Amino acid sequence: MSETIISRCEAMGLRMTDQRRTIAAVLETSADHPDVEELYARASARDPRISIATVYRTVKLFEEAGILDKHEFGDGRARYEDAEREHHDHLIDMQTGEVIEFCDPEIEALQEKIAEKLGYRLKGHKLELYGVPLNKG
Repeated sequence: MSETIISRCEAMGLRMTDQRRTIAAVLETSADHPDVEELYARASARDPRISIATVYRTVKLFEEAGILDKHEFGDGRARYEDAEREHHDHLIDMQTGEVIEFCDPEIEALQEKIAEKLGYRLKGHKLELYGVPLNKG
């Protein structure tokens, strides 16, 4: 990821207020997939003037501009991550809600092979696996 969220927003001509810059900075430093409530908590810790309505409007704006990807992992919460992050897939722990990122070359190759077999060239994909931990012992 070569450019920051802020620089991509500015390049698209989006007006970047101080509050939007704070929200963008929080997103850039997030290693997880925060929902709006989590983004609000993190952003308002940096700038108490930020309202939850501002966070909702900002993530919607960023999503519509293609800056953020929205994920819904079956827990009723929309979660967000930078759309420019390196490709990865997700494994969701159904007991804890933890989202584990992974990339497997064999899965990537198999998806390409399946698409080709069906007469297509892949332009993108999203893979979400849902599971529970194996019993140990």
